[in-house]
Amino acid sequence: MKILIIMKKILASTLIVIATFSISCSQTPSNTSSDESVLGPAIEFSDLTHDYGTIEQGGDGTYQFEFINSGTEPLVLSNVRSSCGCTIPEWPREPINAGTSSSILVKYNTTRVGPFSKSISVYSNASETPIVLHIKGTVEPKADATAAAE
Repeated sequence: MKILIIMKKILASTLIVIATFSISCSQTPSNTSSDESVLGPAIEFSDLTHDYGTIEQGGDGTYQFEFINSGTEPLVLSNVRSSCGCTIPEWPREPINAGTSSSILVKYNTTRVGPFSKSISVYSNASETPIVLHIKGTVEPKADATAAAE
């Protein structure tokens, strides 16, 4: 009786080893490398954050986030949203072909004094969505014209 139990354990162990070996041998290596294009649309930004530093009140609060469609199919930006009404994004409405560059223009309202940190969410037909862009900086009060003359 003991021999029968030992034989069953050996048989079960052998079957497990054979099954594991068969599964591991049937796996095929991936043919993709980091140098190849992504199948479908893909969006890559040159930078995800822009620091304005210090801006004078009423100064230029615009910045262009540059990107490229690094995929193999046209990229469509379906929506670009800012975290508040003080930041207005403008984006291309037409499809961006594979290998083509474009940009999203962001305008921050610099009439508000003080530090700011805002986000812009980019929704597209790429696999990773949304992509979140960030702007930050500090708006200082405009220098008084009479104080500047002194």
